[in-house]
Amino acid sequence: MPYQHHRGITIVGLGPGDPLQLTCKAKTWIDQIDEIYLRTNQHPVVKGFSPSLKIHSFDHLYDQCEQFEEVYQKIIQTILEQGKKPEGVTYGVPGHPYVAEATSPEIVRLARAEGIPVRVIDGVSFLEPTFSALGVDPFPHLMIVDALELVSCHTPTFPADKPAIIGQIYDRFVAAQVKVVLNTVYPDFHPVKLIHAAGTNQERVEEIALYEIDRSPHLGLLSSLWIPPLGVGMSLESFQEVVAHLRAPDGCPWDLEQTHLTLRNHLIEETYEAVDALDDQDMNHLREELGDLLLQIVLHAQIAMEEQEFTLAQVIQGIYQKIIRRHPHVFGSVKVDGTQEVLQNWEKLKAEERKNNQENQQKGILDSIPRALPSLIQAQEYQARAARVGFDWKDIQGVWEKLLEEINEVRQAESSEERARELGDVLFAVVNLARWYQVDAETALRETNRRFKTRFQSIEAEARSQGKTISDLSLDEMEAIWQAAKKRPN
Repeated sequence: MPYQHHRGITIVGLGPGDPLQLTCKAKTWIDQIDEIYLRTNQHPVVKGFSPSLKIHSFDHLYDQCEQFEEVYQKIIQTILEQGKKPEGVTYGVPGHPYVAEATSPEIVRLARAEGIPVRVIDGVSFLEPTFSALGVDPFPHLMIVDALELVSCHTPTFPADKPAIIGQIYDRFVAAQVKVVLNTVYPDFHPVKLIHAAGTNQERVEEIALYEIDRSPHLGLLSSLWIPPLGVGMSLESFQEVVAHLRAPDGCPWDLEQTHLTLRNHLIEETYEAVDALDDQDMNHLREELGDLLLQIVLHAQIAMEEQEFTLAQVIQGIYQKIIRRHPHVFGSVKVDGTQEVLQNWEKLKAEERKNNQENQQKGILDSIPRALPSLIQAQEYQARAARVGFDWKDIQGVWEKLLEEINEVRQAESSEERARELGDVLFAVVNLARWYQVDAETALRETNRRFKTRFQSIEAEARSQGKTISDLSLDEMEAIWQAAKKRPN
């Protein structure tokens, strides 16, 4: 029995391509109407329409417009206008109206806001025949990704330990862009599958390596990419679950006893171990230490969640928003010329944040520098913050003069208290000199400490080779070994 005439807008899902997969409901509706608007007539089902059906296609817009968003806006506007007419309008889209279809949800939203009657006739999406072609069950963790969204990113937007389907890999250019993004996480030889024309008699599945996806001769409008998981435990979500399990009643007794304060020293220790790995330029060690540092962060977030203080998601969102807010020259329209302007603008933005935050209104630009920082780092950061707002020497000559002045004041100091104060001023002035030479004072001293340790160990080793202790060597002997060690590469 044919449907009664429906005024307003009817959106019909045309299925994945095979005419036999057009639903009975959709076919019955299409058979009784006189006119239909199609987002694209490049769809196999269209060939089976009645010759008497008047077809309007929006394909020409893809050539006229520079951006897909412009195409979609024009389609949406046209369908809304047609839907206001007494006879209404039928709009047909590939697959399902709510799966990988940008126009349908917006048409429905705007139509309802304007009081235009609207209904949706479901269709089989590209996903169901894709699952059949792959022989996989999407439950429970499948990620569904739009290639055109992915190519605008710098890293994948989904966890690497979950399977993913990337739709709209419609040509080699898009495939190449997708590959570049995926390669930030996945290796070249990661096995993937390209699925072409799923649900049609031209269906094809290619089992290839990731690096080959833009070389396929079969890429087209109905191509998708299947990416198997890269490995277990390769996402923040998976790691968060492990930490939550440690803190669960059936977890680890030690972890259950920890608090924010008991973990304080562990956080400091892991931070310094990461710095040690950096100093050694040992990337494998650094990778391991960053993992240990991440454990501390996630543990604190887990404890905070249990105490209803905050969640890891809120931690991530907070720094996400802060980075975007403080980089208007990257994520906004602000123009800057060089690093110095970036830093000056950064301080202005932080001052504005303090102004808008009632709790921090009385805080100055130095108050956010942690008191627990090593003294050299703290001094250099104080100086850098002050310099960003213009409190600095005009040139390095003034820095040198200040250092020499402070050294002279140490010589003139008459008490141990005065001498200690003046030596502190000397150290502060030396840090400022390092800043002017764009040298990190903490790193420079750590490197000097490392060299001293290595050379002193050479003296110890030489003493042992002679069957002596280091105290058995004369100062001249130690100096000779020291000078020899200085000549060796560090």
